[in-house]
Amino acid sequence: MSAKQVNVAERKAMAYTRYERARIVGARALQISMGAPILIKDIKTVEPIEVALAELERGLIPITVKRTNKSCRREAESSEPSETS
Repeated sequence: MSAKQVNVAERKAMAYTRYERARIVGARALQISMGAPILIKDIKTVEPIEVALAELERGLIPITVKRTNKSCRREAESSEPSETS
């Protein structure tokens, strides 16, 4: 297993906190309500919050979360799907 595959596995293991989820869904819902294109084709609702939640569950939202760990180093977690080798 290469280092790149380990990093992808670690990233998938890291879950968003409820505050990060709320911030991501709220930001994406605002974008949708302002006219941004919807990234899901088979959605049955027009409510921006519900669309944003569905996009988050499928990992389609292109938003990055920056965290500070206890050693004061910055971590970046992307909600975009990454490539695996």
